[in-house]
Amino acid sequence: MVGAACAYYAARSGLHVTVIDRGPVAGGTTGAGEGNLLVSDKEPGPELELALLSARLWRELAAELPSCIEYERKGGLVVASTEAGMSTLRDFAAGQGRAGVEAVEVPPDRLTDLEPHLAPGLAGGFHYPQDAQVQPALAAAHLLRAAADTGPGRLTLRLGEEVTAVLTGAGGEVRGVRTRAGDSQAPYVVNATGTWGGRFARMAGVELPVLPRRGFVLVTEPLPRVVRHKVYSADYVADVASGSAALQTSAVVEGTPAGPVLIGASRERVGFDRTLSVEVLRRLAAQATRLFPVLAEVRAIRAYAGFRPYLPDHLPAIGPDPRVPGLLHACGHEGAGIGLAPATGLLIAAMVTGRETPIEAGPFAPARFLREEAASLREGAAPSP
Repeated sequence: MVGAACAYYAARSGLHVTVIDRGPVAGGTTGAGEGNLLVSDKEPGPELELALLSARLWRELAAELPSCIEYERKGGLVVASTEAGMSTLRDFAAGQGRAGVEAVEVPPDRLTDLEPHLAPGLAGGFHYPQDAQVQPALAAAHLLRAAADTGPGRLTLRLGEEVTAVLTGAGGEVRGVRTRAGDSQAPYVVNATGTWGGRFARMAGVELPVLPRRGFVLVTEPLPRVVRHKVYSADYVADVASGSAALQTSAVVEGTPAGPVLIGASRERVGFDRTLSVEVLRRLAAQATRLFPVLAEVRAIRAYAGFRPYLPDHLPAIGPDPRVPGLLHACGHEGAGIGLAPATGLLIAAMVTGRETPIEAGPFAPARFLREEAASLREGAAPSP
């Protein structure tokens, strides 16, 4: 999705773009995503600013792309089971409100107005009307088609080709990439490889500390609209912000226009291990049915795993790499890549064309990792893996 957004906004800026993917469109992390476009889980700061810009851009894209991308501004509902949890949500929402997020407190006796099948006894929650959802694989495919429609020859799509080398000139500047099918010459190369962003960076001779963070999703049989919003527990916000490598699960339940209910969310750093974890699925099912007891009698028809591209400071890397002229990074969005893709693509296009970026891009600059590495070396510690 991030690569498709970069291609779209670059082509719309008048550039000729080649998209190279070793698999099909949305064959990696994008195809394993739930399609969440969230502001509700982000604290005030650079990522929230990026998310608010993306929310506006997604509304524009939804008017341009076909309805089959299933864009739905259904809103989010964050619930707390205790008064202490509700107090934490209240403080969190107050800070978000000052940053431009719409958050409406929902008392316990009004929760079922929004979600009739919610479990009784909850302490309350917050409704976030700006939260939305898309079908990520379809959205990525149609975004690429829209990029091609910006003009003749604007987009070349090379699928099933794995990049084997980054081509550089005498001064170390980027000259394109190499695949087994042949070279692709270009003065700029954008690393939008998601979880594999660290591996691609090493092809260019640089380090970027992107690590995979595995997550599972349970999918139910198609249902009438049992769950109207994206509903999650207050614990989810803490899990998103955590850097722990250990397994974390917190209830996230949402319906889809097609009928199935999607159930998450789990996080753990286990490399690229795709082994199905029955324990994780058991936890997800138990947490989901505590929130929505009606789901206890519903069949789960499948489960799948994906890998979030994790960076240690929980901010994506967006922008030029100072070590390799012409190399730009657009990766490390962790679980927010679908939502943050349009703003990321707009920033990358602005940087390549020399235009002013719509928001301050400094917090996302890949150069921040060079500063951290240099500080570690000065202190006599080994650089972070």
